[in-house]
Amino acid sequence: MTATDRSLELINTAAQAAADKLAHDIIAYDVSDVLSITDAFLLASAPNDRQVKSIVDEIEERLNKELDAKPVRREGDREARWVLLDYVDIVVHVQHSEERVFYALERLWKDCPELTLPADAKATRGKAAEHAKVQEAEDAGLGGELR
Repeated sequence: MTATDRSLELINTAAQAAADKLAHDIIAYDVSDVLSITDAFLLASAPNDRQVKSIVDEIEERLNKELDAKPVRREGDREARWVLLDYVDIVVHVQHSEERVFYALERLWKDCPELTLPADAKATRGKAAEHAKVQEAEDAGLGGELR
């Protein structure tokens, strides 16, 4: 079994929406062979809670407007550290970068086929690591000035 055309349409629209809101490390997996509850997972992350919320809101708005899809379940809103949007056909996980590293969902699904995403979404790969390096450099610079 493979992801349906509807699932792929939802995944691509959600991935583009996440990329438009500058999400990091967008990746999607076809989990239809290992899970009966959904066809695909989309993972994305952001370096702060506000951006996580912004990405989630954009995904929800675009899927509703363009594909007439509404999530049947939305979890993790209050903390905005890990928000899950369940569209039945797909499940979207938008995580704070720290949660993304800690929970490492990619390790769980690495045996599942990766889905092809729009170019903008693919271009986000490695952004979290880049952001972390810049942040470390800035923190190191500030640390030196504060002493």
